[in-house]
Amino acid sequence: MGFSSPTRRRLRLLSFAVLAHLLGAYSSLDALMSTRTSQGTIAWIVSLNTFPYIAVPAYWVFGRDRFQGYVISRRDDDSNLAITMAPKLHELWSHQFEPPEANSQLSAVERLAKLPFLAHNRAELLIDGEAAFDSIFEGIKTAERYLLVQFYIVRDDQLGRKLHDHLVERAQAGVEVYFLYDEIGSYQLPSSYVQSLREAGVEVHHFHSTRGLRNRFQLNFRNHRKIVVADGERAWMGGMNVGDEYLGINMDLGPWRDTHLKLEGPAALALQMVFVEDWYWATEQIPDLDWQPAPQNSHKTLPVLILPSGPADRFETASLMMQQAIQSAQQRIWIASPYFVPDEGVLNTLKLAALRGVDVRILIPEVPDNPLLYYAAYAFIGPLLDAGVEVFRYQNGFLHGKAFLVDHHGAGVGTVNLDNRSFRLNFEVTAIVLDADFAAEVEAMFIQDFTLSRRMLMEDLENLSLRHRVFSRGAYLFAPVL
Repeated sequence: MGFSSPTRRRLRLLSFAVLAHLLGAYSSLDALMSTRTSQGTIAWIVSLNTFPYIAVPAYWVFGRDRFQGYVISRRDDDSNLAITMAPKLHELWSHQFEPPEANSQLSAVERLAKLPFLAHNRAELLIDGEAAFDSIFEGIKTAERYLLVQFYIVRDDQLGRKLHDHLVERAQAGVEVYFLYDEIGSYQLPSSYVQSLREAGVEVHHFHSTRGLRNRFQLNFRNHRKIVVADGERAWMGGMNVGDEYLGINMDLGPWRDTHLKLEGPAALALQMVFVEDWYWATEQIPDLDWQPAPQNSHKTLPVLILPSGPADRFETASLMMQQAIQSAQQRIWIASPYFVPDEGVLNTLKLAALRGVDVRILIPEVPDNPLLYYAAYAFIGPLLDAGVEVFRYQNGFLHGKAFLVDHHGAGVGTVNLDNRSFRLNFEVTAIVLDADFAAEVEAMFIQDFTLSRRMLMEDLENLSLRHRVFSRGAYLFAPVL
């Protein structure tokens, strides 16, 4: 005698519930063994066992912090990529910058980067979109052999079409053009844009974290790098993507404040190597490129370190880089970031720097483009102000630049935000330049930004509404898994 229909439905629901909780328990074990922060682990374990119906699929899409396929292709010593790139790395190391005396701080970041500080470079600070893209497009137009172009976001708007036309022109002129974009960041890019590039002879691929059976659910990883390399001699990197908002044309957030960097010399080849690693993941191919560095022979050249970071790294490279920069500061450490949700290591290092008398300043936007991160930042600001850190909120539009200044001799420009995503989930890249004159340029940029900002006071936090405080604490709870 069979069960009645209501009984069968109850049995199916019971079976589904049991399966969901079993999957929740299994996922909890995975989170326990792999999630990097204790707060993130606790958040996932509680939600996986309390609300498995929602939390289990969310965890397998957003909860993983190890990019498995990239780990294998980049780190295996016997991989095709490692074998091919070994002599190129050896050539780069021959241009290593030798400081006048042993410097363990430089050695630490070199070990993180798996690349040395390279001598004989030139660096040009590019402030805001017009200066940056004028320089980039001029570099594209003058490329003779090849172009490597990589962006997180590419839009089919006025700026995007201008990039498209420049790449088509170079490809039709016989220049080898390789174009890589992130599949999530550029999800709105129409197929017609890509197809027309391919028809013109451009090699186009998207960086897709879901390649391979084991990586099917890796939707939470992003390739946040922005790199352009021309002929292995000149390179551009920094905070700017390809969209009209980066020129201030789209005024939803007001004027767009951003920072980019042009490099000439061996450092351009280090950025080229970072591009090749990403290209290899996307295509399993290694482009035939020039690898002979072109040192700059001007009267003064700069040591530059290119530091790639991401979820394929053995260590939390971006977070450790920032902690090292803060810890090494003797007089000042100034940091600009559009998103400020620091991990415990960076937060404590900032406090300690301020407590030992270092001039610590954090520059963040007043106008947010991510409400969750905006509210979460308030949970961190109070303890920093109490320790003596100065926090400035930029008033003149949206601040998107990522830069830092250490004392009077070191500065960094790149793609890293001070948040969990940049520290643990995104592929990022930073250029660290050791030069007093370049640091003075970065200092002038910061000072101008500070004049357009308001300094936060403890009264600002004390006068927050109850609603704002509740939202802030709620967003703070999600900070480890953002």
